[in-house]
Amino acid sequence: MINFCIYVIDDEPTIREGITMALEADYRVETFSEAEAALEAMVKSPPDLVLLDISLPGICGIEALGRIKRQCPDLLVIMVTAYEDSKSIISTMKAGAYDYLVKPIHMESLEVIVRNAIEATRLKKEVRALQESYLKENVPCFIGESNAILDVMGFVEQVAKSPDTPILILGETGVGKELIAGAIHYRSPNFSGPLIPVNCASIAKDLIESELFGYEKGAFSGALLSGKKGLIEESANGTLFFDEVGDLSLEAQAKLLRFLESGEFYRLGGTKKLNIQTRIVSATNKNLEAMVEKGQFRKDLYFRIAVIKVKVPSLKERQDDIIPLAKYFLMQFNAKFAKNVAGLSPEAHQFLIDHKWEGNVRELKNLLEKAVLTCRGNEITTEDLGVNLDVNYIEHYGHYEQKGNHYLFPPIGDSGIDFESLERSFETFYYKEALRLSKGNESKAAQLLNLNHHTFRYRKRKLGIE
Repeated sequence: MINFCIYVIDDEPTIREGITMALEADYRVETFSEAEAALEAMVKSPPDLVLLDISLPGICGIEALGRIKRQCPDLLVIMVTAYEDSKSIISTMKAGAYDYLVKPIHMESLEVIVRNAIEATRLKKEVRALQESYLKENVPCFIGESNAILDVMGFVEQVAKSPDTPILILGETGVGKELIAGAIHYRSPNFSGPLIPVNCASIAKDLIESELFGYEKGAFSGALLSGKKGLIEESANGTLFFDEVGDLSLEAQAKLLRFLESGEFYRLGGTKKLNIQTRIVSATNKNLEAMVEKGQFRKDLYFRIAVIKVKVPSLKERQDDIIPLAKYFLMQFNAKFAKNVAGLSPEAHQFLIDHKWEGNVRELKNLLEKAVLTCRGNEITTEDLGVNLDVNYIEHYGHYEQKGNHYLFPPIGDSGIDFESLERSFETFYYKEALRLSKGNESKAAQLLNLNHHTFRYRKRKLGIE
């Protein structure tokens, strides 16, 4: 099966025919006599590779190359020229050409250059597919269609393209800052390198230097005989993630700043200067600017790590994403616990929407994990979520409002309501509440509900109450 498409843009029919004959067995070849038609076709169906003549009528090849790279930045272009003019060739290579061919074209050279270019394109596609797979499987905070998260997703994709620009991720506890750091790494040119996390809050003040920079043998009492690489050295050609960077001591901040300014460092007890390339990503739920004003965080370090800022919205800022996230976690934990929970009861659905979510995505994930694990039916109820429901007849029957962790039943919305489920939840709640108040005595529980004992026992069995 032919998977790759090549555009041949040349005003000479014999060149177009010759290249087509040489490549059509392995690739889908489309030919154009002028750049304008190719650029128009590219909008609807971008190729995987372009062979572009420098001397064209209308838009010349060099100008066309610029337009192609603006339209499809990752598209590889091989220039074709009648003369090996070094000035023109250098201009095209500076403009982003992958390689060049000189007429008359030797078909063996053509096939080798095209094969290498297509292989480079194939590898790029594989990396992109791996990145998309990582994001889908490991970055649930990206799930949703609210403007708040779509803006963050777009911004992350844009800033991740740099291999070394420092990024500071800001957001409340539980919004997924560490997952965003992973998304930046797996979207970046450093994708094949390591992602090394540093929990700034957990490293003891007197160990920060050896943990970050490593040490040579005999550097201090208790040091390993072979010495040890530090976390900075381990992150070479990858990403170094400082989680809760606001918890670094001022002493540690000074040592980190020296590395960020030069990219150079010494192992503890060492005399050899080391130099590595890595991307620094930091995260915090603290107001670093306020800490700078109070002298608790170095101003020069702040400017170093906050070249780019990514603000991750809280869950209350993206309410439209709560249910999609809940359904994602539901599927995830169904697979983990080999269960088949189909969905959420109307009350559980409403609870998730109205809850304050101070713990954000992490709180939602933990709650769904507990709910799926303990759920005995085919849908998650408020009981599975650990929430009590109160039913009161207030000014308007059925009015819904939040009072701490206690909820009134929701009104009937535009899409209606599952009354049978609502009725069952209502009944289950009061049967359990009566049993709790009577300390498990069924006769007393029946009296509290003004039911005879026989009816109480029958309904209790029907509701599946132990």
